[in-house]
Amino acid sequence: MGAENIFVAGVAWIYLAPVGTAAPDGVDGVPMPTAWKNVGMFSPESLNWKTDPKFEDIKAHQAKKSVRKIQTDDSADLEADLLEWSLESFRAVFGGGSIEEITPTGGVGSKYYKFVPPDLGAREEVAVCVEIKDGTRMLRRIIPRAMQTAGVEQKLDKTNASTLPLRMSVLGNEIGADSYDLLGIGFASAFAPPASGGGGG
Repeated sequence: MGAENIFVAGVAWIYLAPVGTAAPDGVDGVPMPTAWKNVGMFSPESLNWKTDPKFEDIKAHQAKKSVRKIQTDDSADLEADLLEWSLESFRAVFGGGSIEEITPTGGVGSKYYKFVPPDLGAREEVAVCVEIKDGTRMLRRIIPRAMQTAGVEQKLDKTNASTLPLRMSVLGNEIGADSYDLLGIGFASAFAPPASGGGGG
């Protein structure tokens, strides 16, 4: 217990990959697998993780307060405002989409690119990894299945960068955790499990 356990997200990255892509097998000294794509820079105050459990109260005639609470739902969301406009960031915030390179008919003018957001019901699920460092400590938060579940509002004024709202909702899994953290060796003093007691005979 002490100030050394305070964590400040000094630098962070967000990686996306197709669902089912192998997650990094470790933290310190373990590079991100090549199938994971970095979505680029995002605004410094925008990275946010939120869980939202919901409970149902059971009341009794004999008590003034609830006598029991039953958890009925659970959800978690990851948010960030992306600064870079790229195919990866567009696909991330629109929930997929297609890109096409087009050469104008007759060869007049330069080629251009046509991005089409996904149709209704065609949004893609993705796997997410958030990598955060504070000095020598590094954490990787893995989300095996997530989906962009918010619309895209783009402010296009002339005095500020136009950001792209990444709003990923965690999806459940039949097998395995819906999300989990990998903590590097820098967290050893605070997170290492207690040593198991030796058996006596």
